Amino acid sequence: MSDELVERVARLTDAPGEESPFATAIDGLILLRSNREKLPAPLIMKPALCVVVQGAKWTTFGGRRYDYGPGRALVVSVEMPATSRIVKASETEPFLGLVLEFDLAMMREVLERLDTPPPQPPGAIGHGVCVSDFGGPLAECVLRMMRLLDTPAAIPVVAPLVKREICYWLLAGPHGGEVSRVVFANGHAQRVVAAIHALRGQFAEAIRVEDLAAVAQMSPSAFHRQFKALTSMTPLQYQKQLRLLEARHLMVTGAANAETAAYRVGYESASQFSREYARMFGAPPRRDIVTLKTASADS
Repeated sequence: MSDELVERVARLTDAPGEESPFATAIDGLILLRSNREKLPAPLIMKPALCVVVQGAKWTTFGGRRYDYGPGRALVVSVEMPATSRIVKASETEPFLGLVLEFDLAMMREVLERLDTPPPQPPGAIGHGVCVSDFGGPLAECVLRMMRLLDTPAAIPVVAPLVKREICYWLLAGPHGGEVSRVVFANGHAQRVVAAIHALRGQFAEAIRVEDLAAVAQMSPSAFHRQFKALTSMTPLQYQKQLRLLEARHLMVTGAANAETAAYRVGYESASQFSREYARMFGAPPRRDIVTLKTASADS
């Protein structure tokens, strides 16, 4: 890992009183810092390049776990629920990372201009996540993007060019086939992604797998199989995690109590909501929210 990249992320996140994540002047570029190891944290991962600059963490999607540290990057090509944990961090050597969210339209543009498309892995569809080596031209591009933060006037002109180059190196790299599947307009993965967007837009409603399959233009059995291959979970598991994450957000922000949050995200039974919430977050709603708010106040 480049010493310069470590120094730049450390300097830009050394802000007492402020909490990670740190937004930057470059759209889609987010910096991360933690001075201590953390408990697993459920979240929604957007399509992005996730780089650990210092320290280590793991992220799970469904039943699959991905471990990564310096010199490795997590590439997420489809939006989905996940659980992430920082496992190496301290006051003297904090966890440092960055996330660059993908512009899928830009990725598609770059893909269409390649003379030779990335080779596709065997099988109709692959998983929407992989861990890849982070070095060479890709790492150099990310470092150049970080340097741009020192010259704000150049960002509107230069940042899109660097992002486009990052798209190129991702598509030209060893996992280019997996990344490209999600931006192929008529591919299986892209059709599943269309169904995911439909599901996200109405996750609080009762949804039939048959209706999602129709959005993806697949038979229900083929859709179920392809959806699980891409996300490591079934459509209903995906919907459940979306509901619980949104309910947690409503309670943490004070927008709703547990019972109100349950009904707003689509649960008809408060007791079922409490059971499934505790299964996902490790504690029933009220206790979990108290723990979260206490931890936030102490940080």
